[in-house]
Amino acid sequence: MFSALAATFTALALMLVVGPKFIGWLRTNEFGQNIREEGPQAHQTKAGTPTMGGVLIWVAVLVPYVIFSRFTVASFTVLIATLGCAFIGFLDDWLSIVRKRSLGLAARWKMLLQLLLALLVGFLALRFGGVDTTLDLPWPNAELQIPTAVYYLIVFLFISGFSNAVNLTDGLDGLAAGSAAIVLVSLAGVAFILGRQQHDPGMTDLMILAGCIGGACLGFLWFNTFPAEVFMGDTGSLGLGGAIAGMAILTRTEIFLVIIAGLFVVEALSVIAQVVSFKLFHRRVLLMAPLHHHFELKAWSETKIIVRFWIIAAMFAGVGFALYYWSF
Repeated sequence: MFSALAATFTALALMLVVGPKFIGWLRTNEFGQNIREEGPQAHQTKAGTPTMGGVLIWVAVLVPYVIFSRFTVASFTVLIATLGCAFIGFLDDWLSIVRKRSLGLAARWKMLLQLLLALLVGFLALRFGGVDTTLDLPWPNAELQIPTAVYYLIVFLFISGFSNAVNLTDGLDGLAAGSAAIVLVSLAGVAFILGRQQHDPGMTDLMILAGCIGGACLGFLWFNTFPAEVFMGDTGSLGLGGAIAGMAILTRTEIFLVIIAGLFVVEALSVIAQVVSFKLFHRRVLLMAPLHHHFELKAWSETKIIVRFWIIAAMFAGVGFALYYWSF
């Protein structure tokens, strides 16, 4: 527990100390955000805000991880999922900046890279991470045995799905970072319970890694809250989604994650519902997707949306954690 708290505050302190200089460097080198023309018009004023702040997040994560971690297979596997998704996001951000457009890495290449990453993470989890091909269900001592091929498919769906869900949520200042920190607190609690019950250093290490990422998110919020001085970019959002999915895979809480990270699920489903409705019925169910843009167009202030969504994220995380604790 002490190591997890120390890792959290170390990551937070690093963000606060290094953040201003790094943001200044991004601004000097014109690493500015390109805003989608089809998005809310109010967002055009954010064009040119330094992006790729996710690079700083992962540096702030790695330093305390190296100091406090025991380098167990479980934490290293989650770190691979995290940094693998972050690298995909970095490629996307870099291409967007070079092309001076909001479009970066093509979707098919992003999907292919996520598939390769999922295969690696799944292999490490099954072969060395102490994970088997069962899913814990939200009922006391209930499990579902699944074929190995289906397990790999689930790993891919969670890594791809949650990395893209966090990316979709990253549309308002501080929304994704704050929501991810809330989810990571819940997942750290799950790792704490498993570590105490199983006396598994791997689970304790996962709690430390969750603390590193959560602390970095909180430090990033200092600069990313409205009006943002820096954006995390896909480097940050895809990496955070990979971290959340990786934590669930190594703690065998994939089903519970659908509730714990419910805000991200709702944001992703809002986009799916919008696309399906328009394709089939030529009608939109929302003024604009993802869901937070719908409320923007209903004249809610950006700050009001962010704070209320944080509250919703906390409610989902609390319910999901309570359900896990009850079924444990």
